[in-house]
Amino acid sequence: MISVNDFRTGLTIEVDGGVWRVLEFQHVKPGKGAAFVRSKLRNLRTGAIAEKTFRAGEKVNRAQIDNKAMQYLYASGDQHVFMDQETYEQIELSADQIEHELNFLLENMEVHIIMYNGETLGVDLPNTVQLKVVSTEPGIKGDTASGGSKPATLETGLVVQVPFFINEGDTLVINTSDGSYVSRA
Repeated sequence: MISVNDFRTGLTIEVDGGVWRVLEFQHVKPGKGAAFVRSKLRNLRTGAIAEKTFRAGEKVNRAQIDNKAMQYLYASGDQHVFMDQETYEQIELSADQIEHELNFLLENMEVHIIMYNGETLGVDLPNTVQLKVVSTEPGIKGDTASGGSKPATLETGLVVQVPFFINEGDTLVINTSDGSYVSRA
């Protein structure tokens, strides 16, 4: 059991029969009434995001999550195959389970598989990944004064807004939490 006063970003908890990861939290002490903790949680099974409010000092169960380093091998129809690099054991995840993560996965990329009591919940990506630009419009000289952006399609099919100086073939650093451009690699 853990107190909601000890919440921190990334903590995994069990609430209402689900396994949740704390995305954001805020301790609130109103002038009148009892203190409480407002939190934003992501369900690790469904990917749904919910906002929950807990009374200060309330106890919740901490979920024991195992992160197993695995390598993404390939897609076989709707299934995506990952391999444990030590035991060579392979597991398959459906595209529905890792819909967001597919925007950033490349073959042979090492990722962490999230497991809870033997159940595979999904993929934990690094904070940033490097992806190559497959197509984008060429930048026009003088366009940079406004500090605007243009769409670029990356090798995984993800489309991101990038500065005008980015060209086809450039390798970019992309934030995996929101799919935004960070910098050139």
